[in-house]
Amino acid sequence: MKRVRKKSAVLLSLILSASMLAACGTSPSESGETAEPGTPEETGVKKEGFPIVDEPITMTMMSQDAGVADWSNMPVLQEAEKLTNIKFEYQLTPIDSFATKKNLVFASGDLPDVLYAADLTPAEQVTYGTQGSLIPLEPYIDGGYAPNIKKLFDENPDIRKSFTTPDGHIYALPFIDSAAVWYRSPMWYNGKMLEALGVDKLPGTTEELYEFLKRVKTEDPNGNGQADEIPLTSVKLDDLRMYFLGFWGIYDPVVYVDKQDQVFYSPMQEGYKGYLEFMNRLWEEELLDHETFSQTPEQKKAKGENNQIAVFNDYYSYFTLGGDPNDAMNNPLMTPVASEIEGSPVYGMHPGLSANGTFAITSVNEHPEATMRWIDYLYTIEGQTLFNQGPEGTLWKYTNKDTYEKEWLPVPGGGDREEYRGTITPNFGMLTPGYNTPELTNGLRTEFDDWINKENEEKLVPIGKAPFPNAYLNNEQQDEASALLSDLNTYVTQMEAKFVTGEEPMSNWDSYVEQVKKMGGDRIQEIYQEVYDTWNAAGQ
Repeated sequence: MKRVRKKSAVLLSLILSASMLAACGTSPSESGETAEPGTPEETGVKKEGFPIVDEPITMTMMSQDAGVADWSNMPVLQEAEKLTNIKFEYQLTPIDSFATKKNLVFASGDLPDVLYAADLTPAEQVTYGTQGSLIPLEPYIDGGYAPNIKKLFDENPDIRKSFTTPDGHIYALPFIDSAAVWYRSPMWYNGKMLEALGVDKLPGTTEELYEFLKRVKTEDPNGNGQADEIPLTSVKLDDLRMYFLGFWGIYDPVVYVDKQDQVFYSPMQEGYKGYLEFMNRLWEEELLDHETFSQTPEQKKAKGENNQIAVFNDYYSYFTLGGDPNDAMNNPLMTPVASEIEGSPVYGMHPGLSANGTFAITSVNEHPEATMRWIDYLYTIEGQTLFNQGPEGTLWKYTNKDTYEKEWLPVPGGGDREEYRGTITPNFGMLTPGYNTPELTNGLRTEFDDWINKENEEKLVPIGKAPFPNAYLNNEQQDEASALLSDLNTYVTQMEAKFVTGEEPMSNWDSYVEQVKKMGGDRIQEIYQEVYDTWNAAGQ
């Protein structure tokens, strides 16, 4: 369970795939006209202090639900209600069916007042905003009803422009984490095999990596006297593709912008060819698991627990190899290696905010000012402490309130802290609105947490850059890009497997590129160059 939950938060933050592949829904307001921001006029709403309103108000909230506990009985939401005088009636849907439910709600027009943990794709924000189902939020942000969000936007202009749609409005709010590094879960080395082979310096080039994988194959580093070691494993290459493409100077498998502000469609670049040639070489010499295109994540994990895998992907290494965080500190984060491509390696780093909107106010909401004050609290350290860690005295207590230092308390009734946390707060198993700051974990970080940070700072941050900003496509661009990428993604994925396994010889690379261009590869570059240039010019 813990493994799935942590991964879900990471996967929900994938910017590029959401902005390029999300289909535009259809759900106009009754008038069909674009909502225009008015002047906030609701009376009785305090712009500072609590409660937000003197007379209690009740609204409806639609959200995903991890299914652990009844939201109405959650201490965090009860505490928020007492603090703000705002009560919510919850319309909840299981996480795996939320997207379908969300589409039905917009299509029917039977809207809640707010959407929480809304997972609103950029395309949905544009569509439902311009159609009037979602209201613009910037009048309330700039009108004094969200001072903490306003402060974040003023101090980080890229955040504001990254959540401003082509019509100039903000229809949803992001989750912000300026310290985030991993865009996708990273690659790890099996420390036991490194020790068995006497490796005291990790590979720094693709050739050194190749030589290391050969040693794993031939020198029995798991010491069982059998040739059962698997130097590198994967599940359909989806787990390693982005990390490995960085060895050839490519930040993302689909579209990325380089440091010179030039946009590239990755699958037709020379660096992509280098990646395919290397992976084919590993395949031919059985250094890449020949079950890569058929195995499940569970089968990969079983190999890890059997100490057969040397290099692999996972959120944390012990999720695959077994053990606990203390054991995991013996399994180093893979250092991206350099290839023949100038400027390599690079790393596609997390952009620091979600691509999908985590919170939105709909057109049926009669209290948008009060609602903005409510959500603004979640962009404070106090609000995020409450919603992420629960009320003080339940799982934690302050040791120094002035510096926000805390210590963990015993879990009530014993058991797992994370499991218990899921019973007291809705911020569990999904991406929710708010702002992550280092102060949130003052005093709570473990030795393992500090080790992870050190590995990131040494190996990934110096070569990292967000592949593409959270820049919105207008409706026409979205329609064209979605149609082109639907066919391109299928073709590119099929050809990747064929090139890697040798079913398609690398001598056919030029004809492959020609076909990609015929299918719209060049046009994808043009569209996203236009989008990037517009984003880059905003606010200048």
